[in-house]
Amino acid sequence: MKHEFKILSINISACKGERKKPVDRVKIKENCGIEGDAHAGTWHRQISLLANEDIELMRQRGIELNYGDFAENITSEGVDLSSLPIGTKLYLGNTIMEVTQIGKECRHGCTIYQALGDCVMPHKGIFARVLKGGEISSETYCYYDL
Repeated sequence: MKHEFKILSINISACKGERKKPVDRVKIKENCGIEGDAHAGTWHRQISLLANEDIELMRQRGIELNYGDFAENITSEGVDLSSLPIGTKLYLGNTIMEVTQIGKECRHGCTIYQALGDCVMPHKGIFARVLKGGEISSETYCYYDL
């Protein structure tokens, strides 16, 4: 059964360790990630995704946040990303991604963690590798199948 979701923002950064900046459209390369993003490469965390619903939980705690502040490549809406099993296929337009990891260790205590004592990315963010490349924008039709 198809489960649809939306892309609210696509975010990239030229260097690791920076907040990502929103862009209108990106080219996604097979087995690499987003062209021009510092985290692209031949590894299992080529693209990161975080649900806006999880970002909203942090905003409710009194911190102003923009898309990309958690270093997520794709900010989504309409799917509980952290509940998706490893191996789930994500279809973003003509691209295909496979969920490879849920959450990650927060090693440096990011500015959000320092301000609030908590951060959603280590628990709610997911990572995927690109099985089929293409171009995406916030207008791209997205779904996953379970």
